Amino acid sequence: MSAMDPTNTIDPAEVAKFEAMAAQWWDKTGKFKPLHMMNPTRLGYITDQIAAHFQRNKTGKKPFKGLRLLDIGCGGGLLSEPMAALGADVLGADAAAGNIPVAQIHAKKSGLKIDYRHTMAEALVQDGEQFNVILNMEVIEHVSDPQAMLRACYALLKPGGLMICSTINRNPKSYLLAIIGAERVMRWLPVGTHEWDKFITPDALSELIKTVGLQVKNRSGFVFNPVTWSWSISDRDLSVNYVTASIRPE
Repeated sequence: MSAMDPTNTIDPAEVAKFEAMAAQWWDKTGKFKPLHMMNPTRLGYITDQIAAHFQRNKTGKKPFKGLRLLDIGCGGGLLSEPMAALGADVLGADAAAGNIPVAQIHAKKSGLKIDYRHTMAEALVQDGEQFNVILNMEVIEHVSDPQAMLRACYALLKPGGLMICSTINRNPKSYLLAIIGAERVMRWLPVGTHEWDKFITPDALSELIKTVGLQVKNRSGFVFNPVTWSWSISDRDLSVNYVTASIRPE
């Protein structure tokens, strides 16, 4: 299956949105400002989950050395780069071709070796790729078939592997904050970046994850505080942005 096979889970309209913004990935004040603001919190959760699952010491040198990691929908490499810096063998995959050269150039400037490819999860399955860790962050709400994508993730995970998947809840609050607030009031993202009917509730996502054969081990929320203008992790508030950690049983 090629990256452009019509039977894949790529939504061409969604890909086009991110192609149009590709050059701005590393501009902290540009269209990806929300991701830059959230990134330290995302990274904190990701590194904590990986370290705990694989019994690694985060404070050690290259603590994730020996772990092969797939960053699906890698964009410009906001997560791929810190994972590579921590020692992981990183493959960054994105359906938007324009993102790949942006990510490659920035990684080279950062002195990091990262395997960036214009491809998708299903194609990697056909290639026989396998990973210890999959980052599936803010992607599943942009694909045409979330369950098919999760099936591909299951196939790509080695037994005992870990998938971290984040997305946006579907409720009136998420519509108000993620679409009205972020896109139309704050102008953090272009209008139309998100479609509310593609958002997934935590229970629905957990059910999809279980259906493909993975086991949900953790669910947490990423919570924005408008007073301190900062993000934090919550084990209770999954009302808007949230994340799950799941494993493929041995």
